[in-house]
Amino acid sequence: MVKIGNIELRDKPLFLAPMEDVTDITFRYICKHFGVDVMCSEFVASEALIRSIKKSTEKLVMFDYERPMAVQIFGNNHDSMVEAAKVAESYNPDFIDINFGCPVKKIATKGSGAGMLRTPELMVEIASSIVKAVKLPVTVKTRLGWDENSIIIEELAEKLQDVGIAMLAIHGRTRSQFYRGVADWEPIGRVKNNPRIKIPIIGNGDIKSSEDAKNAFDKYGVDGVMIGRGAIGKPWIFKEIRHYLDTGEHLPPLTVTERVELTHMHLLKSIENKGEKYGVLEMRQHFSNYFKGLPNFKETRLKLVTAPTYDEVVEILNHIKQEWGDMPLQNNHLVDNCCKKLENL
Repeated sequence: MVKIGNIELRDKPLFLAPMEDVTDITFRYICKHFGVDVMCSEFVASEALIRSIKKSTEKLVMFDYERPMAVQIFGNNHDSMVEAAKVAESYNPDFIDINFGCPVKKIATKGSGAGMLRTPELMVEIASSIVKAVKLPVTVKTRLGWDENSIIIEELAEKLQDVGIAMLAIHGRTRSQFYRGVADWEPIGRVKNNPRIKIPIIGNGDIKSSEDAKNAFDKYGVDGVMIGRGAIGKPWIFKEIRHYLDTGEHLPPLTVTERVELTHMHLLKSIENKGEKYGVLEMRQHFSNYFKGLPNFKETRLKLVTAPTYDEVVEILNHIKQEWGDMPLQNNHLVDNCCKKLENL
């Protein structure tokens, strides 16, 4: 059993990584449907949170079915981060997560997110003060270091544990790598197998298949795995991994019909949460992702991502089901496209 403070999780829990403009309340609903164990809000800027900016406070809304769930905050000002943690606590999440890992330029180069890896003393100080300021468990998500010449995660992990951090999630890249290259799990394994480390260590980076997850548990001994980009266009990855860990067998790939049904469910939930206009609009990225790999799909895809109403979308979905039927569509990964978008931020 894995514990975050007093929160008890099943053995080998699966986490959904927070991703801006992806892991909103609707996408989290879909991932929960497929068995993810722990989720987190989209990250929230501390300065915006303490000023009660509506767009930020809306991200803190959660439902009981999502639990256990965290609110994730980021920033680089000590006092603002502490106050933001108190505000986040008032929304009654199960724990507070601190983002010390976001590599996006507009955040990291200003000293927030992964930018904190250049000031580890301040990072530890902020973590320590937040632990003291709130009653909930406090966790951290970070990276190996700022660049290949400053891999500090092993020493940093001990310091964060010593000031009361209840769990540490580590992405196996430096900030300078962004999402390029291959995630290095060796330092994550060394942190986990350090006899001084008693808190759960969650591994993150390049978990795109059931075998990737099993290897992370078997080879590196992590307590859980966190999946981000691997869930984009494939939220059922959590169900696949759990089935594989439990049975050693693979689930069959989803058919086109099953993907249509999933898309419709996702669409309905999006409209329920945001109204028809914005619910349909914000589904467009998912429309493309769910059907990536279909042959001769370009014209239909264009119609799908430009349809303005629920009825028009459903009409196109019915056409997709009739045209491609029960064709099994191999599981797709959209990592490359996702990386390109993030690097342009």
